[in-house]
This record gives sequence, structure tokens and C-alpha cells, in this order.
Amino acid sequence: MDGELNVALDTADWRQRVFTLYSEVRQIAGTGHDGDAARAHAYWRRGRDELFANHPASPLTPEAKGQFAGLPVADYAPEARLWAAVDDEGTGEVMNVPTGTDGVVPFGRLGTVRCGDYGSLALWRHGGYGGGLFLPVRDALAGHDGGTYGGGRYLLDTIKGAFLGGTDDEKRLLVDFNFAYNPSCAYDEAWACPLPGPTNRLSTPLPFGELV
Repeated sequence: MDGELNVALDTADWRQRVFTLYSEVRQIAGTGHDGDAARAHAYWRRGRDELFANHPASPLTPEAKGQFAGLPVADYAPEARLWAAVDDEGTGEVMNVPTGTDGVVPFGRLGTVRCGDYGSLALWRHGGYGGGLFLPVRDALAGHDGGTYGGGRYLLDTIKGAFLGGTDDEKRLLVDFNFAYNPSCAYDEAWACPLPGPTNRLSTPLPFGELV
């Protein structure tokens, strides 16, 4: 029982630290010209490296931790940050995703996020406990050497704190591809993660955020 309790406490602490990290990122970056997105990105990189290297709930295996020298993240690119409009296309669709810990989790589609020249992505709501927005992406570099994780990455997962900003009145989300990150299953096959389906795959390359 003590072992299970320790794991639960470690996981709770990890999530709290991630929530705090994104809160501080939002404060530094701002939502327009009132912040410093590049400095926020550097802060995010340092924070994640610290968590991955030292936290007991890190998704890295013990062997990977021993060799860890920082996550491979591209330098900040201002052009990859945009306010994206959300429309109703696809609203009501359901995606059932098998997971390793929570069984089959339903995701309900909230609409479509229009990301300009980069393309469009389906926006989902996590149908399990806690709810939350979920915006995964798989780009043209997925699975290629020096590219991005083959299974795809996450842009937003608000159930875990990964959120950069949004507006209710104008139905827009702040999407910054520089903050794209790998799901836990990219580091350890013991994890089963929801990955981007056909409506979250882009034909454009996204050499931003976490790479492989």
C-alpha cells in the first residue's frame, strides 16, 4: 500500500508542478504584445528538463534518466505562434481511445481549430473524469530522423495544465507550435497515450517544439 500511495502522491505533485509551470509560462508570454513568448518558451524548457531529470514521476525510465541531458526542443520560432479561430465543423463526433490506465476514454469533438497556412485540427474534450481540452497533432516530420515523434505530439491538454490561452467571446485559442511536446508513451512503452487521429494530422512540417 505504501508503494501505491507514494506513486499517487508523486503523480499528484508532478501534475501540480506542471500546472504551475504553465501558469508561469502564460504570465511571461502574455496573450499579445504584452509579454515575451521566447523567454516563456525558454522557461518552459528549463522547467520540463528539471522535472524529467529529477522528479520521481518522470516518464523517463531509470536507464534514460541516467543518460538524460535535456529534451530535444527546437529554438523558438515567432511565426509558429498564432491566435486560431475555432468553428463548429465536426462538432459532436466521438473518438474512443483505449488507454493503459483508464480503459476506453471517450473524446467528444468541440469543433475545428484553423491554424492558417499550417492547416486545421480537430479540437476535442476529454470525456473522462476532469474533462479538459485536448489538441494533438501529427505533422509531416513525424517518424523521420531528426523530425518529430512518430505517434504525434500534444499542443494542448488542459486536464494536465497544458494551456496557453483562449477567448470565449471570439472562439479563439492561442496555439503555439513551439510548445508541442511528446506524450509519455514516447519515453516508455508502458504508457498508453491517446494519439492524433486522421483529423489531427497535418501535411505540413512542424519543425517546432519537442523533436526526436
